[in-house]
Amino acid sequence: MGKTLTQILNFWLSEHPSIVAFRWSHTQSWGSTWSFLITSIAFYVILSTFLRLFLYIFNRSGRPVSLGPIPAIHSLFMALISATIFAGILLSTAAEIRETRWFWRRSKTPLQWLLCFPLGTRPSGRVFFWSYVYYLSRFLHMLRTLFTILRRSKLPVFHLLNHSFMTCMCFLWLEFSQSFQVLAILSTTLVYSMVYGYRFWTAVGLPSACFPFVLNCQIVLLGCNLAFHVGVLLLHFMKGGCNGIGAWVFNSLLNGVILLLFLNFYVKMHFGKRKVGSSGGGIQRGETMVQSSSDLVSEMGAKEL
Repeated sequence: MGKTLTQILNFWLSEHPSIVAFRWSHTQSWGSTWSFLITSIAFYVILSTFLRLFLYIFNRSGRPVSLGPIPAIHSLFMALISATIFAGILLSTAAEIRETRWFWRRSKTPLQWLLCFPLGTRPSGRVFFWSYVYYLSRFLHMLRTLFTILRRSKLPVFHLLNHSFMTCMCFLWLEFSQSFQVLAILSTTLVYSMVYGYRFWTAVGLPSACFPFVLNCQIVLLGCNLAFHVGVLLLHFMKGGCNGIGAWVFNSLLNGVILLLFLNFYVKMHFGKRKVGSSGGGIQRGETMVQSSSDLVSEMGAKEL
């Protein structure tokens, strides 16, 4: 039974004809044009801004809008999607390495191939199918911005910029067959499946962790992301070039900004917690600061990441 289940999962996640024959195309792939990308992001920003103005006019008290079980359902859905993408790209990567290793095995190891695609790599096949699914999932992540506006009556400018930039980055991964995207998607979807699963866990009333779980996951994700970028840079100069290096440069700049913002909030949270911890009512204020910082940092999603 176990073997049969494994074969079924392997077929649907890596051997299905639609996955094997996938090809990123402006005429065949939904959402693959520059006009769609620009229009969808503009709509996202305008909708978020309009919702904030609407609440400012008709909800001047700033009272949070009750969303019921919607955020919990969204978290569960995103956890399942992230886990599916992780399993799919993991199986697809193993299959791609097994079938194409003869072409690059003299110059690269499997890890080097994951970090540095050979020059001339085209966005087709199993790996890029799951990269495409991950790109589409970025639009579902945007819903959290609307939840934040409704619950806090504030326009999270950083969320708007972060989700917009990350969606653009995923588009560039496919458009230019950027190197290292496989490891980026693997690490990010693994963290997202845990983070969104944890959010669902706490949203239904189950006990939360005794440490900032989301924040620690983000630290691990950013650390892995930094190591991946260093690996790509070294291989680019040592192995004669990596495919999509131009998109990688943009990705590096974006992740540098995210890292600086993360460190800024982490330092503020750490020192702010120490200060309020020694004053009256400090414990409650410290917990509030930790929670708000964790919520914000968890949205950074490296590569995303």
